[in-house]
Amino acid sequence: MRTTDVKIRTELRPGDLGYVAWLHGKIYDQECGYGRGFESYVLEGLAEFLRDYDPAKDRVWICEDRSEMVGFLLAARHGDAIQLRYFILLPDYRGLGLGKELMQSFIGFMKETGCFKAYLWTTREQEAAIGLYERYGFRLTEEVPSETFGKHLVEQRYDLEP
Repeated sequence: MRTTDVKIRTELRPGDLGYVAWLHGKIYDQECGYGRGFESYVLEGLAEFLRDYDPAKDRVWICEDRSEMVGFLLAARHGDAIQLRYFILLPDYRGLGLGKELMQSFIGFMKETGCFKAYLWTTREQEAAIGLYERYGFRLTEEVPSETFGKHLVEQRYDLEP
């Protein structure tokens, strides 16, 4: 597998967000043991994003290999900050540099829109993703114990500010 085989588009099409919810439900159940509560959380957030979607202030990056979605990242503008959400890569597409490419695109979008604050929520167990976020300047600002996804975990907020 090479990253040159993967194309990244930013046009949101019908069916994209439904597939993103399915990917999150499937992968996070297999890899983390998150239950239906996590899929419900993802569905609710994606529905809110779609209702308020404005391509001038929001962006999606959809990674495709032979027209099949293999990765996704969403940037949702909230006031003076952009929230990074739903970052996912299929296991076979990890370690190829796609995560870095998506993060660079996210940072580029921030600059393009003149927004220099960003934040994201994750869980402490997402160590590889957290390492990537930290390399791009995100810093841990909040931790909250949670049972939201069917098991005990710690939700974490990371912020990027100038």
